Amino acid sequence: MGNTSETTHDQQSDHQACGEEQSYQQKHKPSSEFKTREEYLEHELQIMAPKRWRANLPFRDYRFEIEDTIPAMAATIGKIVMVGAIAATFAGSLGLDEGFILENVRYELLIVSLFIILFSGFLLPTANLAGTHGPLIPLIPIVVAAGGHPMAFGLLIGIFGLLLAISKGGSMLANLTSKGVCGGLLLYLGFVGTISQVKKLFAWADGIGMSHIAFIVIFCTIILYALLEHWRKRWLAVPLSCLLGGSLAFALGAPFEFQTGAGLPNMNPMYWWGENTGWMLGLPTIESFIVVLPFAILAVAMWSPDFLGHQVFQKISYPERTEKVHMNIDDTMTSASIRQTFGSLMGGTNFTSSWGTYLVPAAIAKRPIPAGALLTALFCIIAAVWGYPMDLAIWQPVLCVALVVGVFIPLLEAGMEMTREGKTTQSAAIVVFSSALVNPAFGWSLTMLLDNLGLIGCKERSAELSKMSRWILPTVMFVILTGVMALVGLLPGIPAILSGLR
Repeated sequence: MGNTSETTHDQQSDHQACGEEQSYQQKHKPSSEFKTREEYLEHELQIMAPKRWRANLPFRDYRFEIEDTIPAMAATIGKIVMVGAIAATFAGSLGLDEGFILENVRYELLIVSLFIILFSGFLLPTANLAGTHGPLIPLIPIVVAAGGHPMAFGLLIGIFGLLLAISKGGSMLANLTSKGVCGGLLLYLGFVGTISQVKKLFAWADGIGMSHIAFIVIFCTIILYALLEHWRKRWLAVPLSCLLGGSLAFALGAPFEFQTGAGLPNMNPMYWWGENTGWMLGLPTIESFIVVLPFAILAVAMWSPDFLGHQVFQKISYPERTEKVHMNIDDTMTSASIRQTFGSLMGGTNFTSSWGTYLVPAAIAKRPIPAGALLTALFCIIAAVWGYPMDLAIWQPVLCVALVVGVFIPLLEAGMEMTREGKTTQSAAIVVFSSALVNPAFGWSLTMLLDNLGLIGCKERSAELSKMSRWILPTVMFVILTGVMALVGLLPGIPAILSGLR
């Protein structure tokens, strides 16, 4: 078998030496020809040649593997939770009932499935799935109080996102961000996310008068995660932790029952944008767009650090010679913007960003984007139509451990890995410090400016940058972000400038 593998490799080298480019099908070898499963998965990443804006077909351009089910499962859980959070926040601010939340989450699951299949599955296989913009959730009550309309908000996000993607602004900003800044950003997001999920689980356990359940679930999850790390099976952390957390909590007496039955949401956009149905807001006016303008600018400006963190994690997890299958930031912005535009026109609640609960587990499992994307679409459709999986996904023992082991702990690990070498710790510390002061977007833009100027971090790197990269672009980005945050009241202790102008 070893001789067969060597012969095949030599034949491939001869073809390449003659200038012939072999296809994925020609380069593919069965897993039985590799010593370990990991070697096979790494080889699959290295031989893929994704095509932009052309059909990428299953089995011709990529294959489905059992590992693809893990990010798909994690992504579906994350989507239900995040869209539910946005819908609930809007419903609370607008006085809508719980029926609106459930039906719109179902609607969004079907909408996102269509765009996952179209873009990440077929036309843009290096575009990460268009997920949910979690940092926007605290802004929603402010938007509603200012008279903002969700359709106007979503459409402006889509337009600004397309402009940034066409100008390749996202990848440009990513290239200006050093390893120290990236590592600090990942450390902050991982730490804050882990702490928040642990607190939520204890709050849930306190609410049912069984605080000990949270401790037992978290303790057992830590042991399981350590064992999977030892056995080099960390990609199984999400399903096994969900199974462990849910089973333990139920066995210890935590209440749970399925409540959401099978069904379909109303698929008519006019229903959702009616004056007495759906959102009960009618269509937006010119004033609606003016009100949400600064919020939309801020939302798209916050994409770059979010996208960058996901791309960096993928680069760290993948082996060498896999650049072709790395997440493309500009393509991801393109697909996210188009998905946002059509989703808002159709009446969906979601505000989109890079789908972290998909890409992080996919990177751990060493899988490219397309196959798991199609499985995610399938799981989202099943959850929306069947209904019952939605109840399980949002049950706290399942939800919290899934997010911790599937997203936040891996982000912490990646952040620590990036800050091990070189003069990165200063920049990483300033990112964490300034992010804690305001938010990660502020921390990223401020530290990128200080780092590129050479005030912190690697002085040699700063000296090699052009004037445009060293201070002009970072300064413009920092001024725009800080100015918009001041307008909408996100700078601590400073009243919103917009409210003073009214």
